[in-house]
Amino acid sequence: MQKTPKSLRLHIALFGRTNVGKSSFLNLVAGQDVSIVSEQAGTTTDVVEKPMELLPIGPVVFLDTAGIDDTTALGEKRIDRTERVFDRADVILLLHEGSESTEFEQRVEAKAAEKKIPVVKVFNKSDLYDVSDPSVLSVNSADMGSRDKVLAALKAELLRVCPDEFIAPPPLMGDLVKPGGLAMLIVPIDLQAPKGRLILPQVQTIRDALDNDAASLICKEREYAHMLSILNQKPDVAICDSQMVLKMVADTPPEIPCTTFSILFARLKGDLRKFAMGAAAIDKLEPGDKVLIAESCSHHALEDDIGRVKIPRWLRQYVGVDLEIDVYAGRDFPDNLSEYKLAVQCGGCMQNRREVLSRIEKCESAGVPITNYGLCISQTQGVLKRVLSPFPAALDAYENA
Repeated sequence: MQKTPKSLRLHIALFGRTNVGKSSFLNLVAGQDVSIVSEQAGTTTDVVEKPMELLPIGPVVFLDTAGIDDTTALGEKRIDRTERVFDRADVILLLHEGSESTEFEQRVEAKAAEKKIPVVKVFNKSDLYDVSDPSVLSVNSADMGSRDKVLAALKAELLRVCPDEFIAPPPLMGDLVKPGGLAMLIVPIDLQAPKGRLILPQVQTIRDALDNDAASLICKEREYAHMLSILNQKPDVAICDSQMVLKMVADTPPEIPCTTFSILFARLKGDLRKFAMGAAAIDKLEPGDKVLIAESCSHHALEDDIGRVKIPRWLRQYVGVDLEIDVYAGRDFPDNLSEYKLAVQCGGCMQNRREVLSRIEKCESAGVPITNYGLCISQTQGVLKRVLSPFPAALDAYENA
């Protein structure tokens, strides 16, 4: 891990009409030419992402979007891509031309209010318009000499509106280990393991143990039982890759709490209680029901791929009937959600918390239960209660679903 993943950064979206100065504002903040600036409408054709450090806030990623009033030939598709950004924006910077406010800006504010996203108004082109409102950020994005002043004002506004979960995010696993304690991490090295490195959930869990003054002992599933036998103290928790959950549970004494990396991420990135209730819905699937598999990262599917092969197979074996299963990858998410009887979201390590919560909200609105990979796999292996035991509220939600 050489840089902070985008999924852990504060997502700041730039919205505004065409040629209001979004791209030049991003270039001003970044201090470099990130986005193309042109007088021609529709220059920004897709969302431009710029990760950077914005101290004292920390790692952020700016999302430069196409104009919300784009009337060019590809305008409708550009606006569709722009509106998808609402699903992952933690904060919106809404750029105006001067203090002018039209139906387009009002529509963005209404959508942001509906999704509970804080909005910072930025009145651009202050060299052309007299802006006297002290409650907004007034800038001239063409003036690179004003960068320090603009950055100071922007940071102050972001700190004021920054979501609580970003300043104090939900715990990953730090509340499951005591200072000086030990976490056992069971990590398979199989075809899907990246060469020479660990995957993001494993790395984050190791770091979280260190941040909480605990230690991690990492082993493969074949060595797990042996490692337990030679320890002179019991670990505080055992955590495994979901594909190994059945063996881990079998090898773990009942007095040692255990769970999976994916379940930890279900809590960190989403709503573990709702995911647990969604897992209970697996028992209600009937022949021909449609199931959505939502894989957040776009990767080349290998033999026995977890989302495309293993989970569909385990689901069909568990319920004993044939199911119609659709797989969506990356940021694609179906509009016809109401056709599905269950949605299974991946761990979400490549998504920020807001995007996963947005998917939960969409499924709730469509009346579709949603769970995640770790809970789904544990349910089909018959061990979900065991791996939810460290989380009493989620276990209660599952049992009463």
